[in-house]
Parts: sequence; C-alpha cells; structure tokens
Amino acid sequence: MYRIIATNELFTILIVISLVLIALAKLFLPKRFGDFISVLVNSKYLKIYAREQKFFDGFDAILFINLILSSTIFFFLTYNYLVESIEVSNTLMFKLAIAISVFILIKVLIERLTGSLFEIDKMIDAYLFQKISYKNLIGILLIPINVILIYTIHPSKGIFYVVIGLLLIINSIGLITSFKSHQSLIKNNLFYFILYLCALEISPYVILYKFITNA
Repeated sequence: MYRIIATNELFTILIVISLVLIALAKLFLPKRFGDFISVLVNSKYLKIYAREQKFFDGFDAILFINLILSSTIFFFLTYNYLVESIEVSNTLMFKLAIAISVFILIKVLIERLTGSLFEIDKMIDAYLFQKISYKNLIGILLIPINVILIYTIHPSKGIFYVVIGLLLIINSIGLITSFKSHQSLIKNNLFYFILYLCALEISPYVILYKFITNA
C-alpha cells in the first residue's frame, strides 16, 4: 500500500538545487568531474585526486551537499512507503537533512580520530577519500532515482528493495576497493581490521536501523 504525497513542490526545489550543484561541479572542474563519474569502472580518479586531497575540498563539498539533499529525499520516500506514512514538511526535511549530515560527519571524525590514535593518518585519509567518493557518486545516482520515484511511477516495496540493494552494492564496491588498496596492511593487522569493521562500519548502521524501526 503506497501513499500519494500531497505536494511535490519541496521535492522539486531540492532536486533543482541538486542539479544546480552538479552543474557547478562540472562547470568549474570538468576534467575532475569526468574522472569522478567513471570511478566505478576506473580507479584513475582515486589514484590521482587522493594525493591532492585537502582538509576542505570545494569539489567534494559541493557533491556532499548534493548527497545530503538526495539522501534526505530518498530516506523520506523509503520511510514513507516501507515503514509508515508521514506528512512531508519543510521542518521535517530540514531535521532529516541535519540528522544525515551529523551522522556522516561524526562517523568521519571518529574514523579520523582512530587514524590519529593508531598513527595511520595517511592510510585513513586515503580510505575516507575513497569511501566519500563512492558515497558522492551514490548522491548523483539518487537524483534520477528520486525523480522516477516521485514523478513517473507508483513505487512498490519491491522497487525500493531493488534500489536499496543497488545502492548497497555500489557502497560495497567502494569498501572492497579501499580494502584492496591496503590489503597488505590489513593482513598484518587482521584483528584490528575486524574490530574496526564491527565498531565503525557495521554497528552505526545497525543502531540507526533499530532506531528507525522502533521510532
């Protein structure tokens, strides 16, 4: 049973902002954007731009904002169709965007702190750059997905499960790529790697899932 959303105006505004952000990224850094788009099939982007990584990167910042906006829309739609029907509002979407932003940023900060504690800052920075790059790619892919879900079809649970599965596969490719880049170091520190996976890669999402389903 799906819910027909009363108004799409807010979604339209957010999607337009996302499209403008992507256009700006492509306009100001066309070569980097071209390399970034092909990151799933070509590791050129990760090899080149990881070395040029800065604490604040305008290109990544633009794509990150789009990730937040696109994720906010998709999260709302998913919750609305799979959990319970809720009314869309500016306040709700703003709170949801803030929550997603805080969740991602706190997770990144904890990972950076972990890297500093174990004196593996460079490896963690490269690893985070790869993960964030794949997440930003997901943010771009969510734009047409959101458009289709909102404006062209009546979504079903099956469609959402397929989309979620696709996004998980892309995210997993990013993780596997990162692990392969540091496989020798991982093999020498397998216990700490497993501990890291459980503490920082799996448990946050399990906690988030429990919170959402029990809300």
